[in-house]
Amino acid sequence: MSSATICKTVHQYSKGPVPEEDMQKLLEIAQDCCRVKNYVYARYGGIASLSKLYPGYTIQNEMARSGLRESWGVPSVYFYLAMFDALGDIRAQWTRTKAQVLKLVSQNEGFTEEEKHYLRFLLKVSNAFEQVLNQKPVELVKGLQVQYEKLSGNVDTGKLHRYLCRQVRKLQVRLHTDQAFGFSVSERAYRYGEQGIYISTKKKRKRIFVPLTDHNQYQSQLYIRLNPKESTVEIHVPIRTAVRKHSDYTNEIGVAFGMYTMLTTDAGHRYGEEFGTYQMSYTDWIRRQTRSYQRNKENNPGRKKYRERKRKLEEQLHGYINQELNRFLWEEKPQTIYMARLPWVQGKGTDKRINHSVSLWQRGYIRRRLKQKCEEQSVELVEVLGKDIGRECSRCGYITAGTKPEGGFHCPSCGYEEEEKTNTARNAKKRGQGEGVLYGS
Repeated sequence: MSSATICKTVHQYSKGPVPEEDMQKLLEIAQDCCRVKNYVYARYGGIASLSKLYPGYTIQNEMARSGLRESWGVPSVYFYLAMFDALGDIRAQWTRTKAQVLKLVSQNEGFTEEEKHYLRFLLKVSNAFEQVLNQKPVELVKGLQVQYEKLSGNVDTGKLHRYLCRQVRKLQVRLHTDQAFGFSVSERAYRYGEQGIYISTKKKRKRIFVPLTDHNQYQSQLYIRLNPKESTVEIHVPIRTAVRKHSDYTNEIGVAFGMYTMLTTDAGHRYGEEFGTYQMSYTDWIRRQTRSYQRNKENNPGRKKYRERKRKLEEQLHGYINQELNRFLWEEKPQTIYMARLPWVQGKGTDKRINHSVSLWQRGYIRRRLKQKCEEQSVELVEVLGKDIGRECSRCGYITAGTKPEGGFHCPSCGYEEEEKTNTARNAKKRGQGEGVLYGS
């Protein structure tokens, strides 16, 4: 791995209900931060502010000179963190917009390869992208300017600039939030002590004490999540954890995910064989509760028991997933893991119970946890192209008509028979070792 540590988030919880008066003070801070964010979204979310987004100090200076912090009465330890949180959201939104435009450019059959290359250059070079959207002449540093002039000489720049501006107008979204149930806090605004945490309020030298369920103490920027209905506080703490390296982790493994067996390797080893039982128990309970609630909305206003039971079932399911992923890494000792990048299932069948189970499938959680654990254990995780990976014979490459999700695989060409997930995992390993790699992490 390239770095010696990775970042992960741990959680702390308040012990007992927070007094209503203290909760109101914390909510006031959250509402002020929400107000600051919406101001930044409105003022700096457009194309005119693209050049100011990185690194953001220009916007910080403008906000400081505006006098908003003093007029709104927001402490600086909250004001500037809320501002930078909003800038992060704006940057992420522009990243999503660029990715969507890039996808549309690649799919547009009306463009020549030179035109696509030119548009991709504009999307990749931030200064060129900003200048085109603001109808300015493109002026870059010497090396990029030479490349730009070479690419622009082969295309109609006016047509492509209008196309780029049109797609950005369609896709870019001006951000706004009404969620005032959390805020970021720097080290200057809190202090641990007496098995709890003291959090600064809007009044000078006044702090609120929140008792915690653990004795852990951290020194980093925190995120305070408020739950006024339950009178509780949840603290999100980013920490750096050391990456472990294992000399005996030398294997290359192909894996395939399933709805009944969580994970199958290219050697046919199965992990999480009870995953389907946990998953169906969870989804059946959700489905029953949803139908019951829809029938008795008027007589069933409270959802506290439902949320608590759902939380326990999810914790049980996620605990089993993590247990089996740990066992997989311990027993297989992989140096590299290959898995297919597959699209989400969008079609609906006639069995509503199966449809509901598919919609609540924990595949996204499994992939996130596997990625996190691979980073912690210095295991390389590689995603490969997933087209026809379940229908292709891993022995001869023949594409069959199709297989059932958890059924067996039979190749009519060479006669090869295997479990369908094992065949998929072998194809993932073959593609990862050869061609068709998307990216590694």
